[in-house]
Amino acid sequence: MAMGPVSGRGGKRAPMADINVTPLVDVMLVLLIIFMVTAPLMLAGVPVDLPESAAGALDQDKKPITVSIDKSGEVFVDDKPVQFSAIDAQFGQIAATSGKGKDAPQIFLRADRGLDYGRVMAVMGSLNHAGLNRVALVTMGADDGAAGAEAP
Repeated sequence: MAMGPVSGRGGKRAPMADINVTPLVDVMLVLLIIFMVTAPLMLAGVPVDLPESAAGALDQDKKPITVSIDKSGEVFVDDKPVQFSAIDAQFGQIAATSGKGKDAPQIFLRADRGLDYGRVMAVMGSLNHAGLNRVALVTMGADDGAAGAEAP
């Protein structure tokens, strides 16, 4: 919207006071599409067929440590494979470098649905033995298929 001529100043016009928001909206829509496409690709890298649960997601303040067990029984700590015989040492090292009590890291345990229950309990026992007691079991939501965590 242009302003009319200013009287008393030799007939000069005032500057335009409008902001064209169309390019801003275009850029924001492109960014929204990019984030919508890339967000599902940022999930954990170990393919695990999670069981379903009606439990809601947990609140989290720090980035959790993800322990995954695939269908063959291989254990991964944050997408890095760990030999089953060395998980006690790995969990002990995590416990030694992190705080205790409320400062202890949150552990998200992801285990394949078809996995032997004893294998999952052995990993949970190793976590408990190392002093990592803030463990949440990750499941798929029963109604929408979204990932959530169920407190033990």
